Amino acid sequence: MDDIDSTIPSLNSSNPMLRLLFFYGASNIRNFLVGFIANLFARISDLVPPFLLGVAIDSIILRDKPFLIPFFSESSLPQHSISQFWFVVFLIIFSFILSAILHWFRNWGWNSFSQNIQHQIRIDTYASLQNLNMSFFDRKHKGELMSILSNDVNRLEIFLNDGFNSVFRLAVMAIGIATLLFYMNPPLAAISLFTIPIIAFFTYNFTKSIQPKYAEVRDSVGKLHSRLKQNLNAIQLIKLYNTEFYESSRVEETSLNYYNTNWDSITTRIKFFPSLQIISGIGFSMTFLVGGFWVISGDILWLSSRPLYAGEFVTFMLLHQQLVWPMTQFGQVINMYQRARASTVRIFGLIDETNTLPEKSNPPELIVDSGTIIYEDVSFGYSQDKILSNISFKAGKGESLAIVGHSGSGKSTLLRLLLRLYDIDHGSITIDGHDIRDLSLKSLRDQIGYVGQDIFLFHGTVRENIQYGSFTANEEELIQSSKAAKAHDFIMNLPHGYDTIVGERGIKLSGGQRQRIAIARALLKDPPIFIFDEATSDVDTPTESLILDFIKTHHSEKTILAIAHRLSTIQDSTNILVLQDGVIIEYGTHNELLNKKGSYSELWSARNV
Repeated sequence: MDDIDSTIPSLNSSNPMLRLLFFYGASNIRNFLVGFIANLFARISDLVPPFLLGVAIDSIILRDKPFLIPFFSESSLPQHSISQFWFVVFLIIFSFILSAILHWFRNWGWNSFSQNIQHQIRIDTYASLQNLNMSFFDRKHKGELMSILSNDVNRLEIFLNDGFNSVFRLAVMAIGIATLLFYMNPPLAAISLFTIPIIAFFTYNFTKSIQPKYAEVRDSVGKLHSRLKQNLNAIQLIKLYNTEFYESSRVEETSLNYYNTNWDSITTRIKFFPSLQIISGIGFSMTFLVGGFWVISGDILWLSSRPLYAGEFVTFMLLHQQLVWPMTQFGQVINMYQRARASTVRIFGLIDETNTLPEKSNPPELIVDSGTIIYEDVSFGYSQDKILSNISFKAGKGESLAIVGHSGSGKSTLLRLLLRLYDIDHGSITIDGHDIRDLSLKSLRDQIGYVGQDIFLFHGTVRENIQYGSFTANEEELIQSSKAAKAHDFIMNLPHGYDTIVGERGIKLSGGQRQRIAIARALLKDPPIFIFDEATSDVDTPTESLILDFIKTHHSEKTILAIAHRLSTIQDSTNILVLQDGVIIEYGTHNELLNKKGSYSELWSARNV
């Protein structure tokens, strides 16, 4: 199986989650505060009903204690049992209504906080991705990048909305309940809370063991996405070569790797949560055991000489149960945190990727005048192996330079260097005397129209695909460019003309139709420099000749560099450059090269063979 590289550079920040919260959370502080404050008071209001229940049992039903409620003076409270009962009912109903309102504000605050951060980090990650040079994409699988932009970013939402919210909720509940328990009965509270250090110890060990496992899970799911995306894109090739069984086995192998890493994390997780429940259950049982004997006997000398009332005991057990449940949920929060942390490492790894083309501060804009392109002693290789060596040539306004050579000779690479998709290793490329490395990348690519053999059309209308990059062009300019590319007639025969949906990658169109639309797109841009990288390979010879003739006739003020699919269409080019193994072996006009009786002459003679 292919070795799918999913290694992401280490973070600048030692704690990616703190970086996430402080950098992106700062701009959403208002939503955070709404959620935090509402959460705080909602949890406090949740503690009111069980407390009031204990007061009602001891003071109204059993009449063991005076009717006292914190924050109310004795004189302000009802004196008769029925009035006291209805007053407690009113307070309980009011606390539930208040809690519901506060929970609504809590949910609004946390959800808006998490959604905003999720949106911002996805946009920033994609923006960083777009700034990386092509060598990064040459070694990365698109499926894994999609996994980061989609799955990993969505996992952050789960943590920020549920996990991060739960951290504060559990903290408030734990502190609030523990405080109330100690206020009510310090000795019994100490017995109830003795399991918390044990839970903390188990949680610490769980965190240490699960963190690397989740990193492996995120790595394996990225590989699985890469494999599935690659196979779906190649489904036609798979069918043509009857390799369904082979590809199924490769998917099975990648899926099995994900299964094993994920199951490893699952087994660690499912051992942890039952342990928490057992420990919490022991704490609950001890509280019930001691408290029950205390109520029955009236006092336990080694704990306290004062009695424990039945209503107080009921309240204590209810509050203890509310404390036990958050303790068991805390493991779930740790689980969500570790998953989110693994995703955050991958996200910031992509944002921190430094594989970008260097650009000077405030670089000059390219304004093409003479359109003179000069390659001077240019050498380049995708790795240590040289693809191009010592390339030198010149082309100017009104000239067309054709580049020919056998497959793999470096023709396409030669032209892509002009667009600065890659930086050269040695030499220089200039336009009107300006080294392209000194220019603004945007202005450089704005001045060049590129049409390649591998045509990409977006899922959308014909009109949208032709206007892509020239969004302000009017209808007349659109049609003129389409006619020049010999595309207008077939477009008008489509079901909805220019508003016909072309499908993903233009699947509803033929190869020749896609190429004509791509040529129309480049002509509509109307740049001073054109690059045609076998751009007419899928159209018939007459159509190819018409397109090239139009370009020569109507774009005489342009500089044209073209890799020809058919040599018969380039014989009128100003100059022809012959590449072999990344080196220029012949250079001149069509007739000059034929007279040399060299490689070009052999290619010309074999053109119809």
